[in-house]
Amino acid sequence: MYRRSVVKKLMIIGILLLMLVGCGAEAGEETAVPTNTPTDSGMGMGGGMGMMARHMAPIPEDYAGLSNPVAADEESLARGGDLFTTYCASCHGDGGMGDGPAAATLDPAPVAIAHTSQMLGDDYLFWRISEGGQGDPFNSAMPAWGSALDEQARWDLINYIRALGSDTAPSMGGPGMGGMMGGRTYDPAAEATRQAEMLVQAIEQGVLTQAEADLFAEVHAELEANMTRGMQMQGNMGQMQAALLAQLVDLGHITQAQADQFNDIHTRLLEAELMQ
Repeated sequence: MYRRSVVKKLMIIGILLLMLVGCGAEAGEETAVPTNTPTDSGMGMGGGMGMMARHMAPIPEDYAGLSNPVAADEESLARGGDLFTTYCASCHGDGGMGDGPAAATLDPAPVAIAHTSQMLGDDYLFWRISEGGQGDPFNSAMPAWGSALDEQARWDLINYIRALGSDTAPSMGGPGMGGMMGGRTYDPAAEATRQAEMLVQAIEQGVLTQAEADLFAEVHAELEANMTRGMQMQGNMGQMQAALLAQLVDLGHITQAQADQFNDIHTRLLEAELMQ
């Protein structure tokens, strides 16, 4: 019994060390970190406009327009879950909310990818997973996984990441892993509470009027409700938001004036560093 207990503990320690590779390693260490891993964490690029600059970055021609060819079926989600646990959860957390055990040491912090992936195109996500965090405006410790993971693996990862933010993911951590890294799961009610608190702050600081806050909440609710209905999941966050707002106008859910006002309010919240 004692020998089995020791072996089990050593296996768990080994798995944890492998997972931490996903957040980069110090220069000179002989680890299985993919090529093009940044050597610094990119200071001064926290939330607000820094985060938005990354999500609005133009997608390179080699990636622009790509669509996920892998169906988000049970098999793909299972493969993606295993990959996420191995390569992503130590930084992004088991639930993809940016709160893995390594996250506290990183600047910029890992994004809450379970949430943000819902407003980022297939091409954008495939690009970022493939190329990692090197260079402006990213400057993060995220490794480039393009050389370590084949195309199907990267598409499986994208399917799983999207599922984390839409209540369709299988049990986190893959078979037998049990969510070893910890962290929150995406909770729409908690996000709605945070949004309401943000809007209260915006009114108190004179960034928005009550009427503008009400309009933002109303249009945002429509965005959330219609996020993947008949949409081409392509583009950065700005392109995705523009496409979805245009779709809502076409469907008669909102007016063009409301869409324009939403964009203006969204920009002001970012500039005031109230929106993360």
